[in-house]
Amino acid sequence: MGFSSSDTQDFPTPQSPEDSVYVSPVPVRRRRSIRWHVVLFLLTVATTIIAGAEHFASFSIDFGSRELEASTPYYLLNGLWYSASILAILGAHEFGHYFACRLYRVDASLPYFLPAPLPLTGTLGAFIRIRQPIAGKRELFDIGIAGPIAGFIVAVPVLLVGLSLSRVSQLPADTTGFFELGEPLLFKAAAWLIWGAPPDGYSVNLHPMAFAAWFGLLATALNLFPIGQLDGGHIAYAVFGRRSTLVTLATVACLVGLTFVSSSWIVWTVLTVGMLIAFGPRHPRTIDEDIPLDRTRRQLAIVALIMFIVCFTPAPIEVFNLGARP
Repeated sequence: MGFSSSDTQDFPTPQSPEDSVYVSPVPVRRRRSIRWHVVLFLLTVATTIIAGAEHFASFSIDFGSRELEASTPYYLLNGLWYSASILAILGAHEFGHYFACRLYRVDASLPYFLPAPLPLTGTLGAFIRIRQPIAGKRELFDIGIAGPIAGFIVAVPVLLVGLSLSRVSQLPADTTGFFELGEPLLFKAAAWLIWGAPPDGYSVNLHPMAFAAWFGLLATALNLFPIGQLDGGHIAYAVFGRRSTLVTLATVACLVGLTFVSSSWIVWTVLTVGMLIAFGPRHPRTIDEDIPLDRTRRQLAIVALIMFIVCFTPAPIEVFNLGARP
């Protein structure tokens, strides 16, 4: 999810803010095959349909314990609710980056979707490759923020439609082994707007489309962490320059703290620390590192912070274990 920029060389410092507007030269484009993009996308369609079929099977029995064969054509067809929704959110995110790259003549690949036979998501997300250094802070900022904004714009209507297709159902007497999803602020607000507060012993049974929106919001929050080569790391560097290294280190410390709140953060924290070890905590320099961003982009950075807050949850996935109720 997101993109990784190439390591940049040390550029000469411009003499005025006007000099900081940098448009990359037109790259020499070779004819590149899209075969792997298509193959990975089709595989991701397959794995997300399988995951979506499981979600629809669970949704159809209202927290029941009956065993259903989710691989039947009926459930696989209804797996498209989840598959189409999550691919739309991830695709919008990556094409937001891609078209911003095209705007600035930065050589970038089409999105690579990552299939994964995981029971909840069916995918590890998607990414694009940036094949040349991004020399200016303004283009770095615009490319970095375009993905989260595009994905968020798609995720919100998916969330509203998905929740409207959901229903309030009674929890079983024994909830041992059920998963409880941590609800971001936006998710909570939308659920309350549509369903209000469920009575005791009841909960919103999420339609697969609503789960796709939940995953899309979580993916947006993960990408907006102001760390290294994540989208949030690019935005933080564009705003704070060299001081963004301190922001990165402070955020990693917060991530480590979150592992004590919820074990679901352990994998993401390990991956993030591994990324910092591989690439270093300091963001690659741009040609205009010491020149502040303009007011409009600083305001957009605040929008990105708000998006992070409303998409973030301190405990994404927990085992919902209340035991047997009398």
